Amino acid sequence: MKLVLAIVSNDDASAVSSALTKDGYFVTRLATTGGFLRAGNTTMIVGTEDEKVPRCIELIGNESKRRTEIVPSSAAYDAGRYASFPVEVQVGGATIFVLNVEDFQKL
Repeated sequence: MKLVLAIVSNDDASAVSSALTKDGYFVTRLATTGGFLRAGNTTMIVGTEDEKVPRCIELIGNESKRRTEIVPSSAAYDAGRYASFPVEVQVGGATIFVLNVEDFQKL
């Protein structure tokens, strides 16, 4: 038994959740916030059999799209002045952890 933790963009969360449940996975969604951009994301928890993990990861990958966004950044100059300029960053995709589960009970 494995526990799959998938952190996906809020933009992709509904599509990922739908794809997983349509394929027979039970999904729990948690609203979370990323540390880098302080942007909202969704963490999905999926408990599944070992042999179903590759398909689970495939479904998550198919629905999690990487995108480029422009975000404001600031740089310090001399005399304590700051200037803001846009920076391109990659967002989206998925971060996936697969953990061993010693015991799983659905009551």
